[in-house]
Amino acid sequence: MKKIISYVFAGMVGGLITLGGHMCFMNSYNMTAQKTKSLAQAVKNINVGPMANAVPIDFTEAAQRGMPAVVHIKSTAAPRNGRTQTPSDPFSFFFGEGFEDFFGGGSPFGDMGPRQGSGSGVIYSSDGYIVTNNHVIEFADEIEVTLFDDRKFQAKLVGRYPDADLAVLQIEATGLPTMQLADSDKAQVGQWVLAIGNPFDLTSTVTAGIISAKGRDIDIIKSNAAIESFIQTDAAVNPGNSGGALVDASGNLLGINTAISTRTGVFEGYSFAIPTNIMKDIVEDIIIHGDYQKGFLGVEISDLDSDYAKELRLNVNKGVVIESLTEGGAAQFAGVLPKDVVTAVNGKSVNSAPEMIEMLSQAKADDVVALTIVRNDRTFELSVKLKGS
Repeated sequence: MKKIISYVFAGMVGGLITLGGHMCFMNSYNMTAQKTKSLAQAVKNINVGPMANAVPIDFTEAAQRGMPAVVHIKSTAAPRNGRTQTPSDPFSFFFGEGFEDFFGGGSPFGDMGPRQGSGSGVIYSSDGYIVTNNHVIEFADEIEVTLFDDRKFQAKLVGRYPDADLAVLQIEATGLPTMQLADSDKAQVGQWVLAIGNPFDLTSTVTAGIISAKGRDIDIIKSNAAIESFIQTDAAVNPGNSGGALVDASGNLLGINTAISTRTGVFEGYSFAIPTNIMKDIVEDIIIHGDYQKGFLGVEISDLDSDYAKELRLNVNKGVVIESLTEGGAAQFAGVLPKDVVTAVNGKSVNSAPEMIEMLSQAKADDVVALTIVRNDRTFELSVKLKGS
């Protein structure tokens, strides 16, 4: 009897153990299933379609800010008997539409009538000052400006600075739209930009691209005092864009479109703009004084590279080499010598001749600049008081 009871008790215990194990298994299974369902649902929610407005960048606001401040310029010149020479570099052109004779192209009508050219300009101040390229108005006897709202004005020439290919016009108007000036020193290669102008007389045309290089010297301004430190972009520009705006993605003025490198006379991939940090000092001087009060260092310079550094037996391979000095010039008076290497201007590193030109373009006559110089592997600083022209 005792044996039977023990068997029954053992069976009951075994049954309870089996039942408990089954319940644990089912709970575990249900929890795993819920997790799997939850995970599957989460993955499903991730795979949703893109938002309707999901685009890399939207230029509409920048274009709306920039277009009203860009004007169309029509320049008219009386007949002339002489012809100017074609630029010596046939692959780099200023681009203003018209004035074929002045760029060596010739005119089928000879000197029978007036010539016309067109370009662009940027409203610099709300009281009627407009900045453009010198080559847009250089030969003009009459200048007509058409605003974004189609109002037309006769403009007068306030002043110009051919060594930077800049000119300032004025029209009798107030309350004009302007753009805020960007700090062109902070512009970065790869940054998005817009070109706004009037190519081929197609008014208020906007194209987009990126900054592809900075500090470009393309040797297009034929002058010993030329200021060339262009922003290079791949935004499409063409004849008629001269003097128009290079605008950043926030709608601020970054430069003045000036030239293209081309074999055909039309856009082939790269264009060049004068940075605002060069432009604004020149324009302000022209507005106040009628011309630019540039300070001259009195040197000819070239880039330093590793080969040149070895030749000069220097332990630096970046900087600017002083090739020659102007007799009686500011640099000579301060003690600068030929083959000195300038590595900084006012404490800011300088790596190329165009970069140094851009830095010095913002200095006026009688300003004092500090040059960091390497001479015979000795580094020191010289203070130079710039002279006027």
